[in-house]
Amino acid sequence: MRFEVGEGIDIIGDIHACFDEFLLLLKKLGYQQNKKGYFNHPNGRKLVSLGDVMSRGPKSIESMTFFLEHVEAGLAYMIDSNHGWKIARWLDGRNVQLRHGDENVAEEFKQFEEKYGTNKTKDLKAKLKKLLMDAPSHYIFTEKGKEKLVCTHAGIKDEYIGKENNKIKNFCRYGDVAGMDEKGKPIRRNWFEKHDNKLLIVWGHDPKPEPLIINNTINIDQGVVFGGKLTCFRYPEKQFIFVEAMKNYSGKNDLNNPLYKYETH
Repeated sequence: MRFEVGEGIDIIGDIHACFDEFLLLLKKLGYQQNKKGYFNHPNGRKLVSLGDVMSRGPKSIESMTFFLEHVEAGLAYMIDSNHGWKIARWLDGRNVQLRHGDENVAEEFKQFEEKYGTNKTKDLKAKLKKLLMDAPSHYIFTEKGKEKLVCTHAGIKDEYIGKENNKIKNFCRYGDVAGMDEKGKPIRRNWFEKHDNKLLIVWGHDPKPEPLIINNTINIDQGVVFGGKLTCFRYPEKQFIFVEAMKNYSGKNDLNNPLYKYETH
């Protein structure tokens, strides 16, 4: 759960299967693809995904496979997330209801199996299931052994940092949820208002049009799949790099688009 920042890390917000935008971001960040197909940074930097690399968008399998290969190669880290956990259980054969864009993953695998066959599909599903099941709720990054930065998907309480159990995992996947509203959408409490720690926390999950910086926490989910942008937060530089979405992939109209409420009408 603890890793040295080393030559630097590039923390990526929710990709949601917008793989083309992700590749553009890698290029913008200076990553180069080697002969084996891996994306390396000439300065030795590493990628950190805040999770939700799949679902809603058009290229879930490519996005998941990228992190499968790069995590195994020691070039990237990936955190557990709500969509990641749902897909992990689906890949495990459990009875889960695929909604909110998760059904796109099932459709992609159906097409994958038609193209590549049952055996190759089973093999990939098993590998991706392990990747997603093994993903931790958060990472702590250190500089010369001193804790500096926490990365998680939807949020984390100060007392949870450095610990792991089912309660903590669920909080980090979904945030501080106080039930559902009349439209069936989660009512989120602002966990970050209670953050009283010198550690910087970088998170995603809840789309905002721009990075939300409050109380030494930063939200970097800028809703690329909803037509927003994909965000990278570079550390230790504390620099933001963006790539604009090519389109709104989500199928949601303005009133159902989570970015819509921030627009001036």
